[in-house]
Amino acid sequence: MVQINIAYKGSLRCEATHEPSGTTLLTDAPKDNQGMGSSFSPTDLLATALGTCMLTIMGIAARTHHLELDGTTVTVEKHMVAQPIRRVGKLAVTITVPHNLSADDKLKLERAALTCPVHQSLHPDVQMPITFNWG
Repeated sequence: MVQINIAYKGSLRCEATHEPSGTTLLTDAPKDNQGMGSSFSPTDLLATALGTCMLTIMGIAARTHHLELDGTTVTVEKHMVAQPIRRVGKLAVTITVPHNLSADDKLKLERAALTCPVHQSLHPDVQMPITFNWG
């Protein structure tokens, strides 16, 4: 169990504190939803959580199988929908691994990415097209 403490700071901003480490981050409502867009929005953090989780689980697999992953990048494009309610409709993920790997090693890393806890936790109505670019 990990505890996150969140305080409303006014003007649609919140400060979250990660209890185990004391690290804090600020969120702000996006400009298209009455905010100033001065920081990550809560839905931006959802997109960030997906990308970082996929890359972290790939990192664990790379370590386990002695594969090179340094320099790998992930881009997540968040698309909101308004109907039937405002929510994240699509998280398009592009994972770029700058190393030439065997087909077997690519498959290991792709499977690892798809088993990340965030990916597995998102509702099936959220579209998640995932593209892997190799070498």
